[in-house]
Amino acid sequence: MRVMIESTDRIGISQEILGVFAKQAWNLKKVEIISCYTYAYVEYVNLTLKKIHRSLEHITGFVTVTEITLLPSEQRENHLQALLAKIPEPIIDLDKNNIILAVNQAAKNVFSYQDNSIIGQSIESLLTHEASLVMSEVTSSHTVTVDSKTYIADFTPVFSSITSNETFDNKPQLTGAVLILRTMNSLGRQISLMQSHQENGFDAIIGKSTKITLIKEQSQRYAQLELPVLIVGETGTGKELVARALHQASSRSKHAFLAINCAALPEHLLESELFGYASGAFTGARKGGKPGLIELAEGGSLFLDEIAEMSPYLQAKLLRFLQDLTYRRVGGTKELTANIRIISASHQNLSELIIKKTFREDLYYRLNVLNLVLPPLRERVTDIDLLARFFIENAAKQVKTKDYSDDEIPALSESALLVLQRYYWPGNIRQLQNVLFSAVALNKAGDITAADLQQVLAKFSNEINSQSDANIQSSIVVKDWSSAQSEFEANLLRQLYPHYPTTRKLAERLKVSHNKVAMKLREHGIK
Repeated sequence: MRVMIESTDRIGISQEILGVFAKQAWNLKKVEIISCYTYAYVEYVNLTLKKIHRSLEHITGFVTVTEITLLPSEQRENHLQALLAKIPEPIIDLDKNNIILAVNQAAKNVFSYQDNSIIGQSIESLLTHEASLVMSEVTSSHTVTVDSKTYIADFTPVFSSITSNETFDNKPQLTGAVLILRTMNSLGRQISLMQSHQENGFDAIIGKSTKITLIKEQSQRYAQLELPVLIVGETGTGKELVARALHQASSRSKHAFLAINCAALPEHLLESELFGYASGAFTGARKGGKPGLIELAEGGSLFLDEIAEMSPYLQAKLLRFLQDLTYRRVGGTKELTANIRIISASHQNLSELIIKKTFREDLYYRLNVLNLVLPPLRERVTDIDLLARFFIENAAKQVKTKDYSDDEIPALSESALLVLQRYYWPGNIRQLQNVLFSAVALNKAGDITAADLQQVLAKFSNEINSQSDANIQSSIVVKDWSSAQSEFEANLLRQLYPHYPTTRKLAERLKVSHNKVAMKLREHGIK
């Protein structure tokens, strides 16, 4: 039985109490002493509180004795274990020799121990690792493997608060470390949340036009399939937004969605970002190695933007991975397996790149199992009103320093909306967002007018016009005089019409009649 003995604060009273226990030959399993309280765990047949009370009542300062369920240390241990059991990551307490002192239930599950027989074992005997797990006075991370499953092991040193009597300095002594094992899945999910602070589903795709509605329906069907998806569309059409929505609607939504732009990194950096690297793979490589996005996206989706910019070498390596979802880290020898879904995107015509031998045909067929072609903004004019109001509201909240009510957000006049609907939008939704942000930032009061937008659009036109005129002839493929002339006219009108979106303005630019311009626009199907 466990008892709590209350007494006055008198020197030697605890010793007298324990002396009574020894005289009675009661088997004391554990004793804890706190000021005015003595806690005892006693094993003795037929022992009662009444008997203990009679034995202690002659001691000066004795108050009372009460039976308790747990000693203070046992109660703290129970609460600590309950707390640790709620933490999903395996936590391991080590001494300075890497011997296990304590673990939580998650650690027992990882190492397949359901009892405390794991206590007292060396952690190095339970892990497969690329570098020695040397006890250090600084926090460190290592890549380790348990039963063929890879973890990131975070070592945090533990120091004693009592300084050594053998040394003259006051430096705390290293007594061990706490080891936390993080799965690639959980680490990838954290990175995913850092990349995007909100879960972007299909509700985030603004638009009710026929084309965008069809894209949503196709994407929702594709979300239920475990096959690669290739998203094709001009720059600024929202390829990553669709990819995120596809991921959120799939069975992988609880896992990581990681994205990388293949055009943003040189070949060697992109390779290590995708596949990770082993310890000592190259000069400056982090000790213990580094997992790549393929490893971190375990169970989730990996979005490869601008896939056409990937080098031939990495195209071959990606193709090898897609064949059986196995890979090796850069400089590594161990074959790893990944359970991820690949979603890729490009604004370029991959079929033309295949003809030019700059993109692998076999990789194209691996990536293009399911296909989504996003329409440019000029083909979904009916959505511009919804998009514009959404961007204006967001821009107003960023430009101003106070919260907004609906009547404080600048409105878009009918003439201004007409300007937006007639513009060609070579930069698509991204350009629309930037134009409206500039218009809101420059707007002093009242509605956004057509003049406000034309002022902003003129800036884009002046920057592009000098390049447009120079590029017109270079895009013509000469077959014969008639076709070359027709192609020249079509290219000329396509490149200039977005910046002069009325027949009169375009006629003034080209110094011809507006009737001729209107006829040529109809002839070449330019609206």
